[in-house]
Amino acid sequence: MAKNLKILAVIPARGGSKGIHKKNIKRIGKHPLLAYTIYQAKKSRLINDVVVSSDDQTIIKVAKRYGALAPFVRPKELSTDKALAVPTIQQAVAFMEKQKGFNYNYVLMLQPTCPFTLASDIDQAIKKLIKTKADSVISVVEVGPIHPYRMKKIVSDRLVDYSKETVENMPRQKLPKVYIRSGDIYATKRDVLMKQNTFKGKNSRPYIIPLDRAMNVDSIADFWLAKND
Repeated sequence: MAKNLKILAVIPARGGSKGIHKKNIKRIGKHPLLAYTIYQAKKSRLINDVVVSSDDQTIIKVAKRYGALAPFVRPKELSTDKALAVPTIQQAVAFMEKQKGFNYNYVLMLQPTCPFTLASDIDQAIKKLIKTKADSVISVVEVGPIHPYRMKKIVSDRLVDYSKETVENMPRQKLPKVYIRSGDIYATKRDVLMKQNTFKGKNSRPYIIPLDRAMNVDSIADFWLAKND
């Protein structure tokens, strides 16, 4: 399907982290967190290049050791807590395209904090993106028990429904399906990302990640759960 297409996967992995110091290379089992996403991206049958974007030399060395490209140091202005994902990935794309001498057709952002993403997930998302001619395919997961119908706002010390239920305290089985971005995969047309400054575009499609594999490793508790999964 993607025989003549050029597809780039960018894994953002900065060194700074207020929660866990250098969490992207903290070990889960025998390997650093970052390694799991690199491995699955390289296992993909459709991705041409896998590049890690980092401001940290130790992370860059780890990325290279596990087979990813890491040909640049991420600029300081894109390495702060307030730096946004879109310009970070755009910088990586621009660097790689200048180095390679061609433009990619599709770009993926794969987050290292989602170690249970599979190569099959990645390839199915890419295939859907190409087949549907959508602007993007973004991975999502069912919200489960944290459903908008069960959420409340506090207004003047009073509980107010965030979203009106048709029936009060509706059984879980009857709740309408609602999804949230899982963080695993953002697959986008190159021009949508680079020219429209968005991962989504106007025509965005879902790729559903099973709830038992949708995990973002951000805290010490998450690391413990991931190690014991």
